[in-house]
Amino acid sequence: MSKEEYHSFGRKLAFHTAPTLLGIKCASLVSLSRLEFDLGVHLSIFNRRASEKGLKIRIMHVCDTRCVLLVYNEKKLCERLHEKQTAAMLADEGYDLQSGPEAMLDRLSRRMKNCGFPHEIGLFLDYPAEDVKGFIENNGGNYKLCGCWKVYGSEERARRKFENYEKCRKFLCDKLSEGLDIYTALRIS
Repeated sequence: MSKEEYHSFGRKLAFHTAPTLLGIKCASLVSLSRLEFDLGVHLSIFNRRASEKGLKIRIMHVCDTRCVLLVYNEKKLCERLHEKQTAAMLADEGYDLQSGPEAMLDRLSRRMKNCGFPHEIGLFLDYPAEDVKGFIENNGGNYKLCGCWKVYGSEERARRKFENYEKCRKFLCDKLSEGLDIYTALRIS
């Protein structure tokens, strides 16, 4: 792997998954080119180095030229999936809440292969359950605000989250612009 590919991978992660990498969001998705990156090598390095921070990355879906990756904090994701309203919605979609986060991610990955982006993916990405429910009930229309997701509940809470996510992105991207690699910027050995 070239030095440029190594740094490019870090920049893509920083831009698309900073809130998760910095601990304020349980999970984030990023779509990367299979032609641009040796994803097996990058995932192996990331999972080995970032495990000390509770971070993981896994392939959720593969197309001809791209891979959809999920970057997540397993503990935070597990907590999120067992919140009352989230758990009820996932159970309605056939998820076994006793199976653990990895088995639930396996099911989500299978559903992504079968139907693209199933609506419950928002629950895994830390979107408020009321917004995921509103999206489903309104077929993606009649939302109050559109930012990182379509908002059907509290606009103010969503605006604060969107602002915090952008602060994370700016902070982490600025660190990489200063010459740090993604692991140094995250204080991962």
